[in-house]
Amino acid sequence: LSLLIGINNVWRRYDSADPTDLSVFRDEYRELLRRARESGVREILILEPFLLPVRDEQRSWREDLDPKISVCRELASEFGARYIPLDGIFAAAAVSTGPESWAPDGVHPSVAGHGLIAEQVARALLGER
Repeated sequence: LSLLIGINNVWRRYDSADPTDLSVFRDEYRELLRRARESGVREILILEPFLLPVRDEQRSWREDLDPKISVCRELASEFGARYIPLDGIFAAAAVSTGPESWAPDGVHPSVAGHGLIAEQVARALLGER
């Protein structure tokens, strides 16, 4: 099971005034993982939510995203899941090309962005770093 959860919660805070409290985010994510384990899912891959600010106002989204990233890391450890730190991976990739080439709106990956995610998933499944 692979999961990429969190950035839409962040986005809704800023575009719809619909914030997701961190404790609610943690509890609902934990419950999803618990149910997955109970249903027999053996391998869980948690992909870190990411943001590549393409608009100045998106820079303030970090205040909501960074704590959710911390929750993802905690839950990956708690459930023994594989973890892919996409936020840092995308930030590093954007240094040389700019963020729009990876996620034109800062959130949804381009074809190249999907390719980068696929490469990271393949590496994680093969046990590479």
